[in-house]
Amino acid sequence: HAQCGGGGPGKAQGIIIIMSATYRSHGKLLLTGEYAVLDGAEALGLPARFGQTLNISEGNTPVLLWKSLDHEGKTWFETEFRPGELDPDEKDPSGDDTRDILQGLLREAVRLNPKFYTELKGKQAISQLEFPRSWGLGSSSTLISNIAQWAGIDPYILLWNAFGGSGYDIACARADGPLIYRVQERIPVTESIAFNPPFHERLFFVHLNRKQSSREAISQYRKNFQNYEGFLEEVSALTRAVATCTDWDAFTSLMRKHENLLSGVLEMERVQDQLFPDFDGFVKSLGAWGGDFVMAGGEGDIPSYFRAKGYGTVLRYRDMVL
Repeated sequence: HAQCGGGGPGKAQGIIIIMSATYRSHGKLLLTGEYAVLDGAEALGLPARFGQTLNISEGNTPVLLWKSLDHEGKTWFETEFRPGELDPDEKDPSGDDTRDILQGLLREAVRLNPKFYTELKGKQAISQLEFPRSWGLGSSSTLISNIAQWAGIDPYILLWNAFGGSGYDIACARADGPLIYRVQERIPVTESIAFNPPFHERLFFVHLNRKQSSREAISQYRKNFQNYEGFLEEVSALTRAVATCTDWDAFTSLMRKHENLLSGVLEMERVQDQLFPDFDGFVKSLGAWGGDFVMAGGEGDIPSYFRAKGYGTVLRYRDMVL
């Protein structure tokens, strides 16, 4: 039985042939540094209590049988790969459906560790989410982390070769608690921190009932951020301030300052102004603006406010963050 951990860049690669194993990785939330983390700013990542497991066992056929289960244990995807379909020398599929993406990931894992090719034959892989697929807590990053553990390879390299991104979600997948993350020239630096806000009972995570593609916002960010002198440094300073903040009023001020800063660079309206202008507290975007979860903080019955607005998924801080 194998659990999540280790496997940083530069780790010696290899493969241990095992009869069965279970790997697990944590989901993620990005409290500060969204978008800016792509260019080296420090970001505050929060590993989620929810994650994804990958169970590998011996199959009874020469193919790789793959099944993906949702958080209720229901199959939402299944397929099989004949050995030749995972040949790393073959051209990767160009489609963006689930099978093509998975095939590309497995092929890239074999490229990074050729011995993994033999391990794929005659196996049954069952991947199961611990959170609804619509939540956006990292169904892809937890899968990449788990495949990398199975293959004995660097999860960051697998991510960057397959998808790109900052890698903070991989850091969260492998972490035991909150962290500060930055990446420069594909070198990830992770710093574990004791982020334990004494006012956590006032903090909630609210799902916006929609997914958000960050491609357009990233394009807008790329166009604008260089016009803001000292922007990356300011984001990093905000991250450090938030990480050590123990005062409620100061924390609220930092959240609003961060939202205002990113709103200017992205040229996007703050989610609080757009959806919750009458909320007596703060609402902070997490990751891609306009979708998935936001953090809300304030006094009183916070869940009732959002549920009355039609947002039924409201989680307490302690129920979400590892």
